[in-house]
Amino acid sequence: MLARREVMRQFAAAPVAVDSLAAVLANPDAARAAASSLETVTIATASGREVSAAWGAPAAAPAPSVVLIHEWWGLNDYIKSVAADFVARGYGALAIGLYGGKVATTPDEAKTFMQAMQNEEASETCGAWIDWLRGREDGSGAVGTVGWCFGGGWSLNASLVRPVQATVIYYGNVERKPEELAPLAGTVQGHFGLQDARINEEMVSGFEQALEEAGKAHEIYWYDADHAFANPTGARYDEADAALA
Repeated sequence: MLARREVMRQFAAAPVAVDSLAAVLANPDAARAAASSLETVTIATASGREVSAAWGAPAAAPAPSVVLIHEWWGLNDYIKSVAADFVARGYGALAIGLYGGKVATTPDEAKTFMQAMQNEEASETCGAWIDWLRGREDGSGAVGTVGWCFGGGWSLNASLVRPVQATVIYYGNVERKPEELAPLAGTVQGHFGLQDARINEEMVSGFEQALEEAGKAHEIYWYDADHAFANPTGARYDEADAALA
């Protein structure tokens, strides 16, 4: 097992090289050690539900904050490691969970957890965490969201629930009408794979058109890659495109 102090030494200097992050994410022991650098925080939502997330405070305050939303697997060490990298780059980073703490290890489990999730509760959770970040003394008040796959769609959803300064979507469901995008306040940045059969050009082109009709600032980037190309733990990982994104 890679010593925790060695992993944290890698995360100590900012900015962290992209290839170093990829190496950590691809190594389960290194990802677990990086994830352990974060603190578990718990708050109550407006309806009284208790929700938990993994938080990394910025080294220098005040600093902008980033909300990270997981893939359909749940809040695992992979996402927490990316949050640790954001902390190393000078941000406050909060990796939130929308499955009530459940983490899937098989596609069947992931599908079950995703289908069981209540959209209303997930929206409430996202809004509560953004409010929490904006209320922190070590935060600048600026908040961005980023998510992958399932979390890519929820990065957009979160920004509609609580308009933020930046919304980053990695190959998430973006089927939206122009009027649904009205609450957006900051720039939307999307990263999509040309080989992705589901989150495809037709869907994303429609999204881009909807953003234009709604008058929302956006940047859409395409890569000759498949779905989940940015995840070093998956079979469709594309190192060059992930580094560029």
